[in-house]
Amino acid sequence: MPVATLNWVDDALRLIDQTRLPEDLIYINCRDVETVAEAIKMLRVRGAPAIGVAAAFGVVVAAQEAVSREDPVGHIRAAIETLAATRPTAVNLFWALDRMSGVLDDVADTPLAQIHDRLLSEATIIFDEDRETCRAIGRNGAALLGGESKVLTHCNAGGLATADYGTALAVVYAAVEEGKRVAVYADETRPLLQGSRLTAWELQQSGVDVTVICDSMAASVLRDKSIDCVIVGADRIAANGDVANKIGTYGVAVLAREHDVPFYVAAPLSTIDMSLEEGGLIPIEERASDEVTYGMGKQTAPEDVAVYNPAFDVTPNRLVDAIITDRGVARAPYEPVFQEWFSS
Repeated sequence: MPVATLNWVDDALRLIDQTRLPEDLIYINCRDVETVAEAIKMLRVRGAPAIGVAAAFGVVVAAQEAVSREDPVGHIRAAIETLAATRPTAVNLFWALDRMSGVLDDVADTPLAQIHDRLLSEATIIFDEDRETCRAIGRNGAALLGGESKVLTHCNAGGLATADYGTALAVVYAAVEEGKRVAVYADETRPLLQGSRLTAWELQQSGVDVTVICDSMAASVLRDKSIDCVIVGADRIAANGDVANKIGTYGVAVLAREHDVPFYVAAPLSTIDMSLEEGGLIPIEERASDEVTYGMGKQTAPEDVAVYNPAFDVTPNRLVDAIITDRGVARAPYEPVFQEWFSS
């Protein structure tokens, strides 16, 4: 990535306001928990891995605020609850907060300065682990691409969604670094256009061949443009390999199967939720109607019209040809592979 999506600078979580891209590259310095929570909820930072990292640093921000609180540890615990309530689908959010909560439990009886330092250390470890994870996903997935490949992707699962160069796009970046020629077709991804605003922007910044298409063009592109594979990210993967990802992913998977194009999912091991047997148990966030009726600030539907706006859908495992993780590439049946990975 030519720019850092988020990092810890001095006493603040610094992140790109992704709602301002591609027009403006604006950074936000988060020095209070409310700013971190708002950034996650309003998609200023988004993508399951990046949300997890941001939330971890948000706990550090809470520890800094706690200096002026009567019950410092209670304030940090309340902040963890606030951050956990921001978005329900991305499991990395809860995974990261559970780790931070575990550290807090271990050091709760120590001086606040020591609590802060331990929390900052753990958040930094989570950040560094995500960077390493992205690279491993890229290496494992690049082996699936030929010397010249055309890839279709949906939403943004690149550097803007992680602490490094992404999950789905990590495969693209790693393949390009290996000398392969990769061209990407990026679905615009309605209603918030994460594909056209974010994926196209970061690929263009990185010098990767990218073409934006409307979501409704995916079928024609899969039929007419000799697409070699579809690669998407994930916000939560059930134990059986069902995948929750940005709304519209399920439709792309159906189209890929119809056109005999492999459909790959790229995600870190932390995105797999072994507590959920199948995808129907994954909580799906429903967002505000004005994201549809006032898309990008312009009214695009009648006043007071009913709107259904789920942020994610679930792709059944039968449509997923492989799941690319930092541990390796899994193919169906997924659950035995996942169990082996988590037990080793």
